[in-house]
Amino acid sequence: MLAAVTDPRGHSVVDIGSDDFVVQEGSATREILSVRVADYPIVVLLDASAAAPDDFALMQSAAAHFIERLGNDRPVIVATSGQPPRLLATFDDERATVLDRLRALTSQPSQASVFDAVALAANTLHATDTLFSSVVVLSATPNGGTATPSAEAMAGIIESNAIIHVISQNAASGALRAIANQTRGEFTPIYAAASFQAALDRLVDRLGTEMLIEYLVPPGSKPVDAKVGIKVPGARVRGLGVAPK
Repeated sequence: MLAAVTDPRGHSVVDIGSDDFVVQEGSATREILSVRVADYPIVVLLDASAAAPDDFALMQSAAAHFIERLGNDRPVIVATSGQPPRLLATFDDERATVLDRLRALTSQPSQASVFDAVALAANTLHATDTLFSSVVVLSATPNGGTATPSAEAMAGIIESNAIIHVISQNAASGALRAIANQTRGEFTPIYAAASFQAALDRLVDRLGTEMLIEYLVPPGSKPVDAKVGIKVPGARVRGLGVAPK
């Protein structure tokens, strides 16, 4: 289970352990095995096929800063939309290689669908067999409000169980907003490329405070109506999703 804990002032809390949580499925209390700051893999996807050169440079710089702030312990790679969409690295590559390839990327105008690129990223994460994963989409494509994903792309995105976060210069990107909502992610509209940096800073602050709670599930049971509680006086906990194994 993913969860986020805040103190009475609303500040994030990560200095907590397994004895501080309670997990229930229905009326049954589960045994908690471990608690740690989440470190699941992430794909940063740049959808810049229609971005102006200056806007693309701002997006590129913001993405590099975001990856650096995630820390070296977090598996992270970069993908880009295009015809076809492609990954710039693998999870086996060094962080320096990922950043070098990101900084060498150039915007190439195309009519490619960002949703095919999201599906590629989601399927790549699904293949890692991790319980949680995420795609962070940076979009400067103005037609995002009218474009729709193919049935094949949508099925791959949903089945991957990846959390899709979207930062888009098109506030009317209905399909991207819907995908973010369906996958427990966030949709953040911005109105200038210079705001990619601020939006990514807020997102990395959230990701850095997510807690991964591993608990024991008896054979044959399902994670139905899973709830999490916190024993720390005054603190609040919010469940962010459950992944069965």
